[in-house]
Amino acid sequence: MEDRRFDVIIIGAGAAGLMCAARAGQRGRTVLLIDHAGEPAGKVGVSGGGRCNFTNRFLGPENYLSQNPHFVRSALARFSAADFIALVERYGINYHEREQGRLFCNESSREIIEMLRAECAAGRVQWALPRKVEAVRRGDFGAERFEVKTSRERWRCQSLVVATGGLAMPAIGATPFGYRLAEQFELPLVEPRPGLVPLALPPDTLKRLQPLAGASLEVEASCAGGCFREAMLITHRGLSGPVVLQVSSYWQRQAYRPGKPAPLSINLLPDGDIVDWLLSLAHERAQLPNILARRLPRRFAHAWCQLHGWTRAMHRFSPAELQTIAATLADWRIMPSGTQGYAKAEVTLGGVDTRALSSKTMEARTCPGLFFIGEVMDVTGQLGGYNLQWAWSSGHAAGRFV
Repeated sequence: MEDRRFDVIIIGAGAAGLMCAARAGQRGRTVLLIDHAGEPAGKVGVSGGGRCNFTNRFLGPENYLSQNPHFVRSALARFSAADFIALVERYGINYHEREQGRLFCNESSREIIEMLRAECAAGRVQWALPRKVEAVRRGDFGAERFEVKTSRERWRCQSLVVATGGLAMPAIGATPFGYRLAEQFELPLVEPRPGLVPLALPPDTLKRLQPLAGASLEVEASCAGGCFREAMLITHRGLSGPVVLQVSSYWQRQAYRPGKPAPLSINLLPDGDIVDWLLSLAHERAQLPNILARRLPRRFAHAWCQLHGWTRAMHRFSPAELQTIAATLADWRIMPSGTQGYAKAEVTLGGVDTRALSSKTMEARTCPGLFFIGEVMDVTGQLGGYNLQWAWSSGHAAGRFV
């Protein structure tokens, strides 16, 4: 069995692992990058519909969820969105900005992957793909502290970096391997759950919303401190669309706390004062669904009014009834029954408890030489480039210290 020694071994050749490998290698460290997949950066490849939403111009610590909310500040400050944009520009990758500061490649996610490969090449990083890690041991191996074993090789290293990601997107190889390693070395976990994920609805709610299936509209959705304005899609399984993915992480956090879970609050008409608008039309003879169709998709307006039994002409509603209608339009309450699972999730909520890690280096406080970076940690960004930026920032932070 081959027995080789490295300064650094990184398990996981995703966004965080590639960034960490490049930084460590360019510091003169000998680096081995291992992954069970045959190609690196699978999630980077599918990000942004194949064009890679690689960061966000308007990024800050407030765009992240964690049980330890201040943990992200140091890494984000020391390798910011501007730093990654500068790297992209240095490689001549053309990109464009979409809504809310989201940055995408003009051509393909492949450009970001090739950039990271080139950065690793500059650091003389060695690769072992595909390889399945069978065991990791910590011990006294001379100058090395860790041993990593596959079916064919045994490698030893001073620093071991776990960049294995979470459980989202099992179709492209997500596994719980990183969590098992954390448990092996007695690091606490925050229970993993699907994040940025469509929400399921109870059967009775689904039955009532069946006439609305397929409708898409821009709304403002809020729950447990998260408030977002984007498109919502009603499906035959529940709720989807960017705004639902965004608020799902906040609903998940609330739903598993003691006490009554909070419903989603959906504002169907987030522009202007709904009460004033309806009262100004109180004497019209047009039916309410046709009035609402002036500002909502027509099919949705009719089905929503039918759902609530509000199908009369405007002049037949009392001012008090119009107040009730306005209140419901501004605060339509829906209680999900759960999520649609890791197969539909963009990321994983929870993971290795960051209170057990250094925010400066990503090193485990109780296990010198062991580092965790990227999605495997209890850091979850909002939709829009924030999770990839956390991969870059946390990978860069560890790469400077391994």
